[in-house]
Amino acid sequence: MIDNLSSLVVFARIVSAGSLSEAARELDLSLAVVSKRLSQLETSLGVRLIQRTTRRQTLTEEGALFHAQVLRILAEVEQAEALMSRRRQSVDGLLRLTAPNDLGRQWIAPIVADFQQEHPQLSVQLELTDTVVNLLDSGLDMAVRFGSLADSSLVARPLAPNYRVLCATPAYLEKHGDPASPSDLLKHHCILIGDQPRAEWRFEGNDNTAVRVTGSLITNDGGAAHHWALQGAGIALKSIWDVGDDIIAGRLRRVLPTYSIPAAPLHAIYPHNRHLTPRVRTFIDYLIERLREAWRWGSL
Repeated sequence: MIDNLSSLVVFARIVSAGSLSEAARELDLSLAVVSKRLSQLETSLGVRLIQRTTRRQTLTEEGALFHAQVLRILAEVEQAEALMSRRRQSVDGLLRLTAPNDLGRQWIAPIVADFQQEHPQLSVQLELTDTVVNLLDSGLDMAVRFGSLADSSLVARPLAPNYRVLCATPAYLEKHGDPASPSDLLKHHCILIGDQPRAEWRFEGNDNTAVRVTGSLITNDGGAAHHWALQGAGIALKSIWDVGDDIIAGRLRRVLPTYSIPAAPLHAIYPHNRHLTPRVRTFIDYLIERLREAWRWGSL
């Protein structure tokens, strides 16, 4: 059984060079190594490939048949290497990624469309979900996620600044009053994202206050929570990426703005045991550039 491609390379070079010594010189190997490789190859195949004398070498009938196949194999290997070399430089193929619903609709989807137009040989499959998808099991190339990284089998690359805010419409706050402290949230209608009727909203500070609020509206979709907040249905806890422009425009107003909420960093996540293809690497670079250009909520 042939288990060493280099033996085929040596055999092809012996034939083209016309002698073992010339092949050894061209391959920068010792004559003993070249002779041993040929002997091992013949032993593995169980046939003599080259008739050798002190003055000349000739291919046997089996050697000539084998040589023709070896040339074909080496040519295909060379073509495969050339193909991979081109793929390392080209942005094409299928890019599969996932992102949170609200962020995905507002920001990631338009950026993906622009990126694909710049690279027309590329196809992109974008899955929007607020559920944390297992990248290793799903076959996805990457994810855009808020929050810290718990899985050590993944790599997290920072994309852009982010912080979270409590917000509600001016009309809601005029009707129900502005909370003066976190404990006042217990008297308000709270919009929760998840599948539980209660959630703990934490605030950073000297006492690290935590308030366990009850949801008047509960959804597993961040976009639905955003729409409810805009409808005046209650107070929502959202990323500034989701509601920053609404706050600037006055459609929403920050609640408890002097209280800091633990940040949820925005990251590109991908498996560390995979070589990043050009499409993934180039898209992440493009995504960082576009998101950082869009950032405008540093002082809200």
